[in-house]
Amino acid sequence: MSRTRSRTAPLDPACVAAVDLARSAIEENVRPDEVGEHLGVEGEGERVVTHFFACLDRAYRGWRWAVTVARASRARNVTVSEVVLLPGAGALLPPEWVPWSERLRPGDLGVGDLLPTAADDDRLAPGYTETADDADRQMIFEYGLGRARVLSPIGRDRVVRRWHSGESGPHTPLAHAAPAQCSTCGFYWPLAGVLGAGFGVCTNEYAPDDGRVVAADHGCGAHSEAAVLPHQVEPTSPILDDLAYDHLTEESAEPDLTGSVDDADAEPLGHS
Repeated sequence: MSRTRSRTAPLDPACVAAVDLARSAIEENVRPDEVGEHLGVEGEGERVVTHFFACLDRAYRGWRWAVTVARASRARNVTVSEVVLLPGAGALLPPEWVPWSERLRPGDLGVGDLLPTAADDDRLAPGYTETADDADRQMIFEYGLGRARVLSPIGRDRVVRRWHSGESGPHTPLAHAAPAQCSTCGFYWPLAGVLGAGFGVCTNEYAPDDGRVVAADHGCGAHSEAAVLPHQVEPTSPILDDLAYDHLTEESAEPDLTGSVDDADAEPLGHS
């Protein structure tokens, strides 16, 4: 059994010596002060060498210029094949690219936006699976009735976890302060199907979750059976006792504006 050995091609002396040619190729596109010292060479193949130069641009710290030069067989002149800017050790790099389907978050869909669903989405199943009888499934499938796809068991489990652990679940400050659970509220309308056992829609216009799906063990202060506060007593008009009152004469009713001190006994005030 023979072991395959990989043999590295020797560096071409003419390509290795083409440092000035590689530097001039970079300076054709950038300012000369953005090209730093020569960092070395690396063999790419037979008569193909890449020269590396430091990048002095402050916007690309840690990057380096890479110029690939080559020489044809039995040729004397070396030519430039490619000039690129490559990241080096400690270079500032953008975050790894993530597909749009993984970057999408709840609430990102706006007016006019379309969100296509993959054909193999595990949250959905063929529409005929929502019927219990095999004959009904075959009829619906043949005549194209009903929906093309429905919620699969995997999708249903994800919905239950998301709704139960969200803002409309039982683990929120609003639910903890509620007088009772939504399942006992008259404004709670259970969902149809399997999800109706644990979720419903709030129909109380004064509740914070009006028109939203809430868990059966959720709750808020707008519960239909919350304790009714007694009506406040309205203030009455003051009672006037008209059975006993005092009669005042005209003389006693008129106030004495002259004072109680006689003019004869008045002390001189020192002025006329």
